[in-house]
Amino acid sequence: MTQFGRALSELNIEILCANSSQAKGRVERVNRTLQDRLVKELRLAGISDIALANAFLPAFTADFNEKFAKVPARPDNLHRVLNVAPDRLRDVLCKREQRHVGQQLSFSYERKQIMLEKNELSCELVGKYVDIYEFADAHVDVRWKACSLPYTVFDKEQRITHTAITENKRLGEVLSWIKAQQDEARPAPKIKTNSEQIGYKKRGRKPGKRTDFMNDPTVIAHRQRALARSASGE
Repeated sequence: MTQFGRALSELNIEILCANSSQAKGRVERVNRTLQDRLVKELRLAGISDIALANAFLPAFTADFNEKFAKVPARPDNLHRVLNVAPDRLRDVLCKREQRHVGQQLSFSYERKQIMLEKNELSCELVGKYVDIYEFADAHVDVRWKACSLPYTVFDKEQRITHTAITENKRLGEVLSWIKAQQDEARPAPKIKTNSEQIGYKKRGRKPGKRTDFMNDPTVIAHRQRALARSASGE
C-alpha cells in the first residue's frame, strides 16, 4: 500500500478511481485548460514572470468559472465531519516506514545510520521493528507502540576518523562499520612507475626515412671486419 492509500485508509476515506472514460475526461479537460488555455491567456496578457502570473490567476479563475461552471443539483455540503484529533492527523499525514533494530540498537534510514539511546525499553527492541515517522518539516520520530524513542543520527556521507572510534567505545562497532563502507567506496590511489616519478616522457619516432641496416654499407663493412677478426682468432 502506498503512503497515500495508507493515509486515506486511516481516515476512513474510500478511493474512487476513474475507471470510466467519462470520469477520466473530466480530469483531462481541466489539465488541458491549465496546459493550453491558461498558457495562451498569459501570452495574450503579455505575462512572462511568476509574480504577474500569480496576480493574473484570480481574474482568470473567475472568468473561467463564469463560462464553464455548473450549478450543483444539491447545494448542501455533503463533506463528512473530520473525526480525527489534530495531533492524530499529523501522524496520519506523514511518511511512515518500519526498520529492523540490530544488535547495536541501530538501523539505516535515508542513507543515515540511526542509533537508539540505550535504556530499558530500547534494549528489548533488538530484532524487532520500529516505526519511522517523517513529517513535512523533515523531522523524524522513531516510535515503538506509540512511544517515542530518543536516538542519534550518523550521516554516512560524513567521514569517520579513527579518533571518533576510539573516543566512543559503545559506538565503536557502528563507526567501524561506517568507516569500512567509506573505505570501500574510496577509489584506490594510482601508483606511479619509476619513469613517471622521474618525469620521463616517451619520445616519438624521428621524422624522415628509416635507415636500412641490412643494406647499409657502413654496417656491412663493420660486420665483415668483425667476422674477419673472429676467423683469425680461430
